[in-house]
This record gives sequence, C-alpha cells and structure tokens, in this order.
Amino acid sequence: MSTISDISVDTIDGKAKPISDYAGNVLLIVNVASYCGYTPQYKGLEQLNQTYRDQGLRILAFPCNDFGAQEPGSNAQIAEFCTKNYAVSFELFDKIHAKGAAQHPLYARLTQAVEPAEEVSWNFEKFLVAKTGEVVARFPSGAQPESPELMAAIATELAK
Repeated sequence: MSTISDISVDTIDGKAKPISDYAGNVLLIVNVASYCGYTPQYKGLEQLNQTYRDQGLRILAFPCNDFGAQEPGSNAQIAEFCTKNYAVSFELFDKIHAKGAAQHPLYARLTQAVEPAEEVSWNFEKFLVAKTGEVVARFPSGAQPESPELMAAIATELAK
C-alpha cells in the first residue's frame, strides 16, 4: 500500500502544508495549467468541489509548467486566473514539477502508486486518494471531472 500522508507540499502563498492535514478526507489531486486545452476542466473540478466538499472531498490543484509551457505565470497570476475565470474555491498549491529530474516527491509517489506506473503525460491528470492517504485510482487528462467513472470512484471512497 502506497500512501502520501508523510509528504509536505507548499500552498500557493508559500506555506508548508503536510498532506497528513487532510487525513480522513478523500483527495483528488490534479496537475493544472492555465493555457491548456483541458483548462476548462477547472469548471468541472469546481462543481465536484461544490457537490462533495461537505462529504469530505478535497481537491488539491498543483500548477505545473512541464507540459507545453502552458503554466508560465507566477503563483499570484495563477491564483488570479483561477478565481477570475472559474471562481475556484478549492486549494491551489505552489507550482511544481510533475515529471522529470526535478519531479516533486508527491508526484514521484503518485505516479508509482497505481497503474499505469509511469510519469504524468499531460496537464489535468487526476489521482484519487482514500481517507487513509492511500492512492487508489488514476484518471487521464481526458477524463472529465463530471465523467461517470470519476464521480463513481469519488462516491465509493467517500462512502467508506
């Protein structure tokens, strides 16, 4: 069983935040970008947040410039973009590397925890994490937040 509870990340305003702070919540972790064909998924992610937050879902969005340089902005610019264009109320974090030599430890763990055990291939790839911190599912970039498969997986984890 691979968990992520021992990893710490930085918030979009630079404060360290241990993943263990989310113990007891189901997490949907997504690498995001402001200038990607999948960027409109922010709308669906916010809808998931509104629908399931009170049941214990937390969406953690990690801006990433690894794919086509589609997230060039500063953390402040990213936060403004997400708020202004998509009224995002879920948590945004510090820009990270989801792949390569500088890959963040969170993504090193996520990408090896479930099949396919390989690097993230593009923006808006999604990882579902159980209340225990165990990584339980991985969804490709093309999986829309409102897709029946993703929603069913979230509901299953929330019900546990």
